[in-house]
Amino acid sequence: MKNLELNSVKDLKKEGKSFYWASFFLPRYIRTKAGKLYSICRYFDDLADKDKEDKSLFLKETIEKIKNDRESTVNNYLQENNINISIFIDFIEGLIKDQKNVKIQNKKELIIYSYNVAGTVGLMMSKIIGVVNIKANSAAIDLGIAMQLTNIIRDVYEDAQMNRIYLPADLIPDITLSMLNGEQILGSKQEYIISNAIQQLIDLSEKFYLNGFSGLKYIPYRTRLGIYIAANVYRGISIKIRSKGKRYLKKRVYLSFIEKTIITIKSISIFIFIPIINYKYKNIRDKFQNENL
Repeated sequence: MKNLELNSVKDLKKEGKSFYWASFFLPRYIRTKAGKLYSICRYFDDLADKDKEDKSLFLKETIEKIKNDRESTVNNYLQENNINISIFIDFIEGLIKDQKNVKIQNKKELIIYSYNVAGTVGLMMSKIIGVVNIKANSAAIDLGIAMQLTNIIRDVYEDAQMNRIYLPADLIPDITLSMLNGEQILGSKQEYIISNAIQQLIDLSEKFYLNGFSGLKYIPYRTRLGIYIAANVYRGISIKIRSKGKRYLKKRVYLSFIEKTIITIKSISIFIFIPIINYKYKNIRDKFQNENL
């Protein structure tokens, strides 16, 4: 961790383009804190992803270092923002899961994984933006899970290149890694199975986005719009993929400047009526051990 630098919004601008877009609707000090969190998570995520070598041992040792070194960059940041260290450890444990060939078996396993790598980030962001009501925790986690599901939906082909299949096995029976990564020509039936699985995950992500929106009322008003726009921009990627129909897309889907602008304008328009919409939280998953920290 000695090479870890907190570059604030610099990393956010370079890598987290959707959230960087929405960050302009956040107060500057919140944008700075969010950028630092992004730097920390990106540092460990890059270690886990960009090197073909198994980093499990390093990441496990990192957990111990974070526990024991109260003066480390990560620990200082967590303490400054009142983030329980157990939440960050959950995040690292999600990265450890990615070190082996990944083959998710069912939706429950997918939700647990998504909590580890993204629901935890939603929970940490909740602390950063000043949410104090513990009732908001579940919604913050679910918004993170929703965004991770969007990532998975968008990156099926790219993930397959790294021997990772996040589409639940029970949704894609008889589909092999070689089919997903392009080594084998897909028949129309196989294309349909993959596309149908993606559509089911889009439907699942919608449920999690709506749960995430139920927590907006707990967010301080000055930061509420920025979070709402960030969620809707990310959600827009899933909606765009759905619009492509029953095809297995191998190219990553991006939102154009115009598309982001339209989503932002719509979000601002709807935001005014959120108190009337009154999103309700629905129990669609099991509770996590560190959910209420």
